[in-house]
Amino acid sequence: MSTDSLVTDTGRGPLGKHDMAALVARDIPHGAFVNLGIGQPTLVADHLPADSGVVLHTENGMLNMGPAAKGDEIDPDLTNAGKVPVTELPGAAYFHHADSFAMMRGGHLDICVLGAFQVSTAGDLANWHTGAPDAIPAVGGAMDLAIGAKKVFVMMTLFTKTGAPKLVPECTYPLTGLACVDRVYTDLAVFDITPQGVSVRETFGTTVDELAGRLDLPLRSADG
Repeated sequence: MSTDSLVTDTGRGPLGKHDMAALVARDIPHGAFVNLGIGQPTLVADHLPADSGVVLHTENGMLNMGPAAKGDEIDPDLTNAGKVPVTELPGAAYFHHADSFAMMRGGHLDICVLGAFQVSTAGDLANWHTGAPDAIPAVGGAMDLAIGAKKVFVMMTLFTKTGAPKLVPECTYPLTGLACVDRVYTDLAVFDITPQGVSVRETFGTTVDELAGRLDLPLRSADG
């Protein structure tokens, strides 16, 4: 039996990176402590409502980071872990890099949002190295975030530029963490990774059956 009717399809898709960031921002609970990984996840800061109460933590030692800085707001000494100029919100605090990692490893973050090269159906994460000979390995704090945060959200395109799936039965790239991913936001669908398998929360311009065929994975509706 088709599960297409059980999933919300907005009729638009694939989504752009800002649309994906807005979806992630929508699902972050009020008052949560959150780390945004390097790359597309940093865009989530630009989509959090002013009254969200969300406190953004940076790997390089800042609490209560604001949206990206523009124009006269740019301070070369005020950047996130990806070296992107950012703003600060009232009550922002700064601390040593080691203290930042202690927060990450100590379970003090409610959510981290990370990019990925691959996520497996078991929730394994590969996001630091493709194994290419000319790639520069740079795991950074991703391992600490993936294991230390209470929930891990991944934000990525569902397929590579060559059409290969990034949501896979098993990761073939070097792993960042095992069974750590809770939810995957992509340009074509949002997935929950559960002990019962991969469930589809919503789709964008496609259907569950179409996705199951392209991914060659068993998918189920979040409602079923």
